[in-house]
Parts: sequence; structure tokens; C-alpha cells
Amino acid sequence: MTATTAPAHAAAPPRREVRSPRREGWARRGPLMPALVFAIIVTQLPFLFTLYYSTQSWNLVRPGSRRFVWLRNYANVFTDSVFRQAAINTIVITVGCVLIAMLLGIVFALLLDRPFRGRGVVRTLLITPFLVMPVAAALLWKTTILDPVFGIVNFVLRPFGVGQVAWVAEHPLGSVIAQLVWQWTPFMMLLILAGLQSQSGEVLEAAQVDGATRWQTFWSITVPHLRRYIELGVLLGAIYVVNTFDAIYMMTQGGPGTASTNLPFYLYQRAFLGFDVGQAAALGVVVVVGTIIVATFALRLIFRTFTMEPNP
Repeated sequence: MTATTAPAHAAAPPRREVRSPRREGWARRGPLMPALVFAIIVTQLPFLFTLYYSTQSWNLVRPGSRRFVWLRNYANVFTDSVFRQAAINTIVITVGCVLIAMLLGIVFALLLDRPFRGRGVVRTLLITPFLVMPVAAALLWKTTILDPVFGIVNFVLRPFGVGQVAWVAEHPLGSVIAQLVWQWTPFMMLLILAGLQSQSGEVLEAAQVDGATRWQTFWSITVPHLRRYIELGVLLGAIYVVNTFDAIYMMTQGGPGTASTNLPFYLYQRAFLGFDVGQAAALGVVVVVGTIIVATFALRLIFRTFTMEPNP
């Protein structure tokens, strides 16, 4: 019997193909290309057409009025008093709604962060307004809550000497803000509640052992911990509230006069009620550029906040 001898040279392992960094990058981006192409088609092409129409004087109710005016529409936008009023109303609605909703959300989150009987039912009831469709919520507030004759607000305030106040007609901007606050407070509450429940219990117990009061613990530990959640809630709320259209359309129609007209509703009036394509396109471009500038600064602030190293 002779022992079998091993081969002189072992089989070489298969060579692994080395990809260049450029090919690796395209391999990762390849599956996203259809979505990118679709996004470009449905967003950027319409914006290019809007830029083209903004350089024309074109009213659909006046046939033959279409002609190039270059940047005259933009000059008319910045000299339009209604545009300035709509911009101011947009800022008031956005800032008022977001700040009030955030404050109420913090209060409700602090209340729901501690155990009590029926907490699940209360949490469900507080979340419900955020689940109502915006159009239905606006109609509910206009016809049920703020109605001058049968409204719940006047019924509650009647013992205090408040008569049949037509809230929507006399205080249109405040009525719209109240409806938006009612709808967005649950979102802020859920965001802050998630931040509260992510706190370290050991840190809170250490603060109690050191003799810190509840207010000192909240101001020195809880508020810095919630900063990221508050900034995120303010950013997301502002992005959505600045585009509010349905509440104003269903409750006030932008009136009386221009008292509650914001930029999206004014754009709708110029485009679909006045049929002024050139002015509406220029107004849309100005609004989009302004929104991009504000959103860019806000996103940089948020990203910087989330990338900061926590304090030791």
C-alpha cells in the first residue's frame, strides 16, 4: 500500500473582481434612478413651465392677450398690497399655530407622562383631532363650534356675558389659528411624549437625590433633552401649516376682504378665479423660492442639532 501524495500546487482561490468607486456608486444609485426620474418629471418640469409662464402677460378670459413681458410680473407681485397682506397673514398663522400647538403639546405630554387611571382613554381622545380630515375639521369648527347661534363656544361663554359673537366673521384670523391649533396639538404632544419617555430615569433620580426641585429638574434636564424634539416639531409643523388652504377656503374664503388670506389662497384666487396665468405663475415662483430659502436654514439648524455630541 502506498500513501497518496498531495498535489504539488494547491488550487488557487477564485479571484474577486474589484470594482472601481465610480461603479460602486452607480451600483448603489441604480435602483433609485426610476424614482429620481419620476420626481424630476412631476416636479421640475412643471416648475420650468411655471418659470416660462411667469414671463408672460396672459389672462384666459381675454383671448389674444398673451405676450412676453419678461420680469414685469415679478415687479407687480412685490408692489401688490394684497400680496404683502397675504404674506403677513401667512407668517401670523404659521407662527401662532406652531407656537401655541407646541406649548399645549408640551403641557399635555407632561400630563400623560405620569401614570393615572384612564390614561389610555385620555391619550386616545387627545390624539383624535389629528386623525380628522382637514376639510371636515374646518367645517366642524365653522358650523358647530364657532357658529354665532348654535356654537359651542358661545354656549359656554354665555354665562359670562358673551352674546352671539360671529367668531368667523369678526375674528377670521383667530378662528383659523384656533382650528389649526386644535388639529396640530396632538402631533406636537406625541412628539414631545416620545422625547419624555426616552429620558434616562437614572438621571432624574440622581437629580432628586441631589435635592433638585421638580421645576429645576424640568428646566435643567428635561428641556435640554427635549430640544431636538421641539425643533423637529416646529420645523415639521411650520412646513405643513404654511401651506394651509383647506381651513381658510372652508371657513373664511379669505375674508372679510383679505383679513385671512394667506399666500396659497391668494395664489388660488389669482390662478383659478382671476385666470391671470402670468401673475399667478410669478407669484408661485416667488413663494417657492422664499419657502426653499426658509426651509434650507431650518433644515441646517435641525441637522446641526441632531449631529451635535450630547453633553457629558
